[in-house]
Amino acid sequence: MNKKLYVGNLPYSTTDSELRALFESAGEVADVTIIIDKETGRSRGFGFVEMANDEGAQEAIRKYNGFQMGSRPLTVNEARPREERPRFDRGDRGDRGGRGDRGGDRW
Repeated sequence: MNKKLYVGNLPYSTTDSELRALFESAGEVADVTIIIDKETGRSRGFGFVEMANDEGAQEAIRKYNGFQMGSRPLTVNEARPREERPRFDRGDRGDRGGRGDRGGDRW
């Protein structure tokens, strides 16, 4: 069964293929995803590596937690389940922004 790992403190220039190549030395890699900022298109400095089995995942944690990639020590651990966050409906301004009761123009 696949095991998902969180990989933090990645150099911003790291590619999916570079991360895959690194983790393949610990075991079979099922998937790699580097998280990209939607607004800037840049890496957010973390990602996820899905190892094909638990043994490979444990080896990757042992081998790469604290490993220097570029000039940055990686943080590698078992990924936690994603927390559900309330959805923000951009059409419903409510008390979040807008002019509210401040009145008209400032000029």
